[in-house]
Amino acid sequence: MNSFEAFKRLSLEIETSRGRTLLMADPHIGFELSRGLRIRTHFEERLAQFIVEKDPDLLVLLGDVKEPIGMSFTMKRLLMGFFSELKEIPTIITKGNHDGRIEEVAEKFPNVEVREHILTDDILLLHGHTNLPKVEFCEAYLGHIHPAYTFKSGGVAKKTKIFLRVGRFLILPSVNPFIEGFDVREGIKMIPFLKDTKSGKAFLPEGIYVGEVPFR
Repeated sequence: MNSFEAFKRLSLEIETSRGRTLLMADPHIGFELSRGLRIRTHFEERLAQFIVEKDPDLLVLLGDVKEPIGMSFTMKRLLMGFFSELKEIPTIITKGNHDGRIEEVAEKFPNVEVREHILTDDILLLHGHTNLPKVEFCEAYLGHIHPAYTFKSGGVAKKTKIFLRVGRFLILPSVNPFIEGFDVREGIKMIPFLKDTKSGKAFLPEGIYVGEVPFR
């Protein structure tokens, strides 16, 4: 698998006052530990290599950096290895629902901060599992629901990761190519401030507009 290409398609680079800002959602490092896999994918090592190659001025991980909710010795070792590779890159984690005790690792790296959300240049960055912070913003980027869409043709169904635009909000897919995602027609309910939304605009990772997707 050419995972660098996958990472490029599933992440997003924007310009902010901090410079080139690389956004990634839901890496779920250590997902093998929770999903009963007998092999190591070394996903987090490839992801770190990709980030170093991109060399952004700022990296923002939009929550669920890790998969297991707790912090085992093995999970800590994986995270220590990941962040050790990024020691030259300013990194902010907007804490997600899987990121319990992630501060125990982040505090060992001066370049890594853990926040509930970030507001920069009227852009709000957050995970998406809690209510909106009481701040003014023009646009928001988030993750949490691993947006995907199921295409059906000739009796065959195929689920594909998408970027989902709902008004001022752009929801990024999981940057982990091993995680399939949730069909947005159901998954949108997991975002408290968007649960009553009726539809959103779907885009393939290549930037192709799929169309308006009605939610159930």
